[in-house]
Amino acid sequence: MRVLCAFPEAMSSSSSCPPSCLALVALFLALLLHLSLSFQAGDRRPLPVDRATGLKEKTLILLDVSTKNPVRTVNENFLSLQLDPSIIHDGWLDFLSSKRLVTLARGLSPAFLRFGGKRTDFLQFQNLRNPAKSRGGPGPDYYLKNYEDDIVRSDVALDKQKGCKIAQHPDIMLELQREKAAQMHLVLLKEQFSNTYSNLILTARSLDKLYNFADCSGLHLIFALNALRRNPNNSWNSSSALSLLKYSASKKYNISWELGNEPNNYRSMHGRAVNGSQLGKDYIQLKRLLQPIRIYSRASLYGPNIGRPRKNVIALLDGFMKVAGSTVDAVTWQHCYIDGRVVKVMDFLKTRLLDTLSDQIRKIQKVVNTYTPGKKIWLEGVVTTSAGGTNNLSDSYAAGFLWLNTLGMLANQGIDVVIRHSFFDHGYNHLVDQNFNPLPDYWLSLLYKRLIGPKVLAVHVAGLQRKPRPGRVIRDKLRIYAHCTNHHNHNYVRGSITLFIINLHRSRKKIKLAGTLRDKLVHQYLLQPYGQEGLKSRSVQLNGQPLMMVDDGTLPELKPRPLRAGRTLVIPPVTMGFYVVKNVNALACRYR
Repeated sequence: MRVLCAFPEAMSSSSSCPPSCLALVALFLALLLHLSLSFQAGDRRPLPVDRATGLKEKTLILLDVSTKNPVRTVNENFLSLQLDPSIIHDGWLDFLSSKRLVTLARGLSPAFLRFGGKRTDFLQFQNLRNPAKSRGGPGPDYYLKNYEDDIVRSDVALDKQKGCKIAQHPDIMLELQREKAAQMHLVLLKEQFSNTYSNLILTARSLDKLYNFADCSGLHLIFALNALRRNPNNSWNSSSALSLLKYSASKKYNISWELGNEPNNYRSMHGRAVNGSQLGKDYIQLKRLLQPIRIYSRASLYGPNIGRPRKNVIALLDGFMKVAGSTVDAVTWQHCYIDGRVVKVMDFLKTRLLDTLSDQIRKIQKVVNTYTPGKKIWLEGVVTTSAGGTNNLSDSYAAGFLWLNTLGMLANQGIDVVIRHSFFDHGYNHLVDQNFNPLPDYWLSLLYKRLIGPKVLAVHVAGLQRKPRPGRVIRDKLRIYAHCTNHHNHNYVRGSITLFIINLHRSRKKIKLAGTLRDKLVHQYLLQPYGQEGLKSRSVQLNGQPLMMVDDGTLPELKPRPLRAGRTLVIPPVTMGFYVVKNVNALACRYR
């Protein structure tokens, strides 16, 4: 509609312009006045849309991916796993031969399996078969110890694929073990909160069970040795480690090695500090121990597995890198997001929390690149919540936002491997519960393993983020990562691309694929909570179908939902999912 009357005439005579024109002029003048006042106040915000007029805010996000060259290439075992030595204390180590547990671990292979944690530096190896078999009186532990040999003789079957020892444990035995573990859980928590730990004995038979689990599951074992055994001059006492090395070599176990866990905490745990320079000398000593042992002369060595990179920790890493930077095959550190004692479900949706990891990565990279430019960096022992986690939170759907964003952020910033603490048993940060049921983060990890390859691609978006005002940071609630599709997945030809998207908004978001992704067929794997608990649910659904293991103990088929070529992706509020864009013929993804 055009306004035919001029402002002076309209002001002087009402008869020179129809009433509709006068209404438009009044509206226009009011708008000018509002803009003038906003400009004088320094307000640069866009005018709000009046939803009462029937107009709806429409934000269409255009998405393209650079397909010529990858920006990063991470390890084939990028997503890896950890088992905590507490499984010796509470008895779950004896159940690692469970067919169901091995099946779940195989689903996440290939991967590293790190055996380490808080109790690493209280672990002592004894080359005895079963010294505690007949110890103790009636109770769960007594019956389990005496039931164990019967299980090995009668219920362990040879796996046809690998010749592994796989057990079908009777229900009564699992009930006894859960009873024992519940009793031990209180003891372990008391140790953790008091920061005083009792010694753990690892027997030769226990090591056999641990290696059998790793080998049968397609996982490469990384064993963290006790670094707190010290001589009077504070040098490392390697006697127990040497006994373990000789035994594992006699069994021809293919193992990589570490020394210690969070050495920055040794003063509070043991009353004796170990600085970075001394720790570096200890690693060189370990390297010399390995070299004469034929099977371990070229074994990989990782460390120093420091904690969160605060000032004192950075100083320890600096001293270590000066002495032993060239000795280790990758530099390792740990990260924990939240204090598990005070966490709330909405904490997992805070973008500020999701971004805390980025600054830590830069701090570690700065020190490493100062001494050994290009050295691989691993994040080991990543957990969402400290203090063992929080029931119905750390093991819920909500915690998956932190986990998936961690995977995306680490790969984008060049971290070679991330090791999840823990695959099973430890607190509530685990992937599999004590009933051997997979939790939401397990299904998330399984989808990641099936769909995501090691090559990272650059993502280009338009319409994602408004321009920030001075003094205010706008953090992305919609996070998009892109990789070449896993070339081991034979459902997709090489050249396909997989996006994984996190939507923390309370409204759905629309994404239009552009450039090389335009008009391509897309397979959707949308992961949402299942049941009445919502974000606190411990069960998930894939494209509307609940995910659970099949009755015969195998993993279910992960079926995608095909989306019509050229269709706009609609991402539901507070969800996460994977989207395979087929037949892109991306140059970066055609070759290994």
